[in-house]
Amino acid sequence: MGKTLGKTHKSGPQRFRWPRAALAGLAALAAAAGAATIWWSPPLPHPTPRPRNVLLITIDTLRADALGAYGNATAATPWLDRLASRGLRFTTAHAHNVLTLPSHANILAGRLPSEHGVRDNAGFRLAATEETLATRLKAAGYRTGAFVSAFPLDSRFGLARGFDVYDDAFVDGSPQPAFLEQERAGTETVAAASGWLRSVTPDGAGQAPPWFLWVHLYEPHYPYAPPSPYAERFQSDRYAGEVAAADAALAPLLEPVLEGRGAADTLVIVTADHGESLGDHGEATHGIFAYEATLKVPLIVYSPSLTTPAVVGRPASHVDILPTILDALGMPAVSTLSGRSLLRATDANEAPRPTYFEALSGSLNRGWAPLSGIVADSVKYIDLPIPELYDLRTDPQESRNLAAARPQQVTAYRTLLTSLSSRGARRMEESPEVKERLRALGYVTSTPPRAPNAFTEADDPKRLIAVETALQEIVGLYLDGQGSQALQRARALVAQHPGMRLALLQLAHLERDAGRLPDAIAALRRALALRPDDAQTASLLGAYLTAGGKPLDAVALLRPYAAAGADVQVLTTLALAEARAGRPDDARRTLDRAAADDRTNATIPLTRGTIELMAGKRAEARAAFDAALALNGSIARAHSSLGALAADEGRMEESMQHWRRAVALDPDEFEKLLAFGLSLARAGRSTDARTCLQLFADQAPARQYAADVARAREWLQGERQ
Repeated sequence: MGKTLGKTHKSGPQRFRWPRAALAGLAALAAAAGAATIWWSPPLPHPTPRPRNVLLITIDTLRADALGAYGNATAATPWLDRLASRGLRFTTAHAHNVLTLPSHANILAGRLPSEHGVRDNAGFRLAATEETLATRLKAAGYRTGAFVSAFPLDSRFGLARGFDVYDDAFVDGSPQPAFLEQERAGTETVAAASGWLRSVTPDGAGQAPPWFLWVHLYEPHYPYAPPSPYAERFQSDRYAGEVAAADAALAPLLEPVLEGRGAADTLVIVTADHGESLGDHGEATHGIFAYEATLKVPLIVYSPSLTTPAVVGRPASHVDILPTILDALGMPAVSTLSGRSLLRATDANEAPRPTYFEALSGSLNRGWAPLSGIVADSVKYIDLPIPELYDLRTDPQESRNLAAARPQQVTAYRTLLTSLSSRGARRMEESPEVKERLRALGYVTSTPPRAPNAFTEADDPKRLIAVETALQEIVGLYLDGQGSQALQRARALVAQHPGMRLALLQLAHLERDAGRLPDAIAALRRALALRPDDAQTASLLGAYLTAGGKPLDAVALLRPYAAAGADVQVLTTLALAEARAGRPDDARRTLDRAAADDRTNATIPLTRGTIELMAGKRAEARAAFDAALALNGSIARAHSSLGALAADEGRMEESMQHWRRAVALDPDEFEKLLAFGLSLARAGRSTDARTCLQLFADQAPARQYAADVARAREWLQGERQ
């Protein structure tokens, strides 16, 4: 089940406007540089007010040049290519960020990251005061649904407001894999979205309100593991295989639209949140640089009743999507938005409108210089200690840095960047009381953040990309089963870069995985001191402290974060710490608060069941685990817990049904099954133990549990003799 939310809010800060004088000067500089004016497009029909359905599709990490419609002759993307051939295909579209959460905040809010304040995947949340596409269309009578495929878009980060259904249930149901985000296959996300569409679409006569559906696919995000038959077809290019898989997954949504079956009057917009470097400029994936490989995105606008097919060279960006949709629906323009409708003709004499962009993960998570810049016409400026200037018309690969040869242009662009309403990264702010409590616990660094002009060439990401490569190699070693080598590399990297938060987070996980929990806790303490605003790191540290027998320390750490906001992860971790500290009533009150904020998150009743078990209240625990499964039937921990309860009460058939489901959902549950079977054997319940251990011996992965399987088989053989 998805999350049911919906309430409109007033607009936030006013729209940023580029100074006319600066724009005029910029246009002159661009012309002097020989940049062609490619951003004019022919007039398009003026939208007629009508209640069109709206389908917004965002595909994670999709390069523009990965689609056949954008010139890739080897791509297998027939559905998106058909859509592009019948709609408007924008050839010069850019994101403003190169990470998932801030890019989607830009799309849904229609405002720049410096305006809404979401600058990274971690430590940020879209403010409740921000109007979004969902809140606006919900207020206009639309039924609204969102179906996302990866953890960075979990509802806790503020994007769910205005949606009748916000389906991110896979986050509740699956443990987070090491170094990766929780995700679900695009086919599963599309199936859930299609089911919702059927529920809101009338079968026969009758007029239903229009709908707005947002579908997000995580393919082709790293690691690239396309399903069959794309794995076989694209053995030498797994990224292209995932792109093909994403295209195929969209068929149930795009075929009815393209074939005119029941959804003909639907406005479809397809884009990517960002691209993928694939080694460009030395970057393996994305998040550090903002070259065209990650900043340029596909953008397709399809509405046969509104537009005629065209290839549009005029610049476009993510903040243009919301005004375009409002324009297509005949709704009034909103002055606080940063973009403009792409359905409107542009005056060929108008000065080029710069597109702002940023990549702040290097600064926020690694301590490097912040990266920002602008694209105006075909000139691109990247503001770093070593500035970069490119003419994209003559140098689309960004191989010739013109900054040293054109100092006037560099000065003009830097002035425009400085004129933005907010240059620095604005994070979620705690109250002064919370800050003081964190400082008393030693989690607030005494070193103030560095000003942008305090960074030197040694802090430029271009000089440090080898360090990023080292981070990626550590992940690769771990995922390949070489945990000890990964740990050695992580320790060496932290020794060389003690102030790099991301390296400390990697080290903490690897130390924990190696059974060195105190060392993991020490690494997390250092990471949290570097970014005390990050509730996710605080929650992880709280969990480690509780597991390490220090629940009171965890409670002291997490209560300030709980006071600052109702983050479900913080509250559930705090509740477990309170229960371990012998405060079950406090734990229940904490969970009540979490449930009041989000009654559809299955993690909350799951945690409640664990707490009730700790308190010896088996009936209450069973009811809580059942409630968790009613919200999300794919939670392995709920199944294994109910399996243990049923076995203890003599219902072995029911117990095995739950255990089979648990290990099928999460192979790590085999460890619990083994421990439970051995505990039954020690208690003298040989028949019940045989049932559990036989299941373990038959199905546990041999690579991971070879010795334990042999042990179980030895016990089973002894019982038969």
